[in-house]
This record gives sequence, structure tokens and C-alpha cells, in this order.
Amino acid sequence: MTSRAAMLVLALALAACGKAAHNVAALDPAADTACALDGMLLLDHPGPKAQIHYAEGRPDYFCDLAEIFGVLQAPEQKRAVAAIYVQDMSKTDWAHPQGHWVDARTAFYVVDSRKEGSMGPAIGSFATQQDAAAFAAKEGGKVVSFGQIKLGMLRQGGAAHDDDMSH
Repeated sequence: MTSRAAMLVLALALAACGKAAHNVAALDPAADTACALDGMLLLDHPGPKAQIHYAEGRPDYFCDLAEIFGVLQAPEQKRAVAAIYVQDMSKTDWAHPQGHWVDARTAFYVVDSRKEGSMGPAIGSFATQQDAAAFAAKEGGKVVSFGQIKLGMLRQGGAAHDDDMSH
């Protein structure tokens, strides 16, 4: 029985660690915060930004949402993710977005819009489906959820620059 009790205590401790990881707060990037993929300064570019907080280590920031989806869906992505945040573009200025971070997994996205971001056509992020639909009605595009975004959707916009950088 003592080994079962020890296993239960260990399981509860691990569960508590997992819960703590989900309580990671979004952090606003500083003036010198650079994109984890290309080194571009986040605050120098329009469009929504993103951040991944890993279970261990510092967060990575991204100047384009296509980049974050490319990283998350890459087969080599093995790091434990504690939290993912994107900006709610219904509450911040597209040209100079600041703050208004929302959980990326519950956000809604607009793909194929006319809006430009740091790398050309940008994916927009919104806290509510209604705000995403209003943006799509104005700027074009299609509203999708986090789980509906696939790598093939990313090639038209931001993440395509990663392929171009190898030349």
C-alpha cells in the first residue's frame, strides 16, 4: 500500500505542476524583443504577434502568426508547451499592436485576408468568433479555429519567408 500511496502522491504532484504551467501569463515584448525564427524586432512590424511559453525555459516570440503555427505543427517540435498567446486584433491597432493577449487555442483566426503583416499577407487573431467574422467581412478571408489551421494554409503568407531564407 505504501508504494501505491507514493505513486498517488507523485501523480498529484505532477498534476499540480501541469496546472501551474497553464497559469503562465502572457508577457508584452520589450523594444528589443526579436522573433525566435528570423530575428526581426517585433515592435517594428504591423499585424498580430504570438508567444509560446514552454514548460522549461524562456518564451519564444513571433512577429507573424504563420510562424507560430509552423513551429507548433513541425514534426521536430518536441518541447512541452505551457501556454500559447496571440493578440486580440479587435482590441489593438493593427499597425502597432500592443497587449491584449488571448489564449491561442481558444482564439479565432482569419486566413486569406487582404491585411498585411510583417511578412506580407497575415493571419488575423481574435478573442471571439464575432470579431473574426466582422474582420473577414471587411478585409476578406475565412474564419477558422486554432485546430483548423494546417501547414498548407501558411504558405501564402508569413511562414513562406522561412523557405525563401535558405537561398
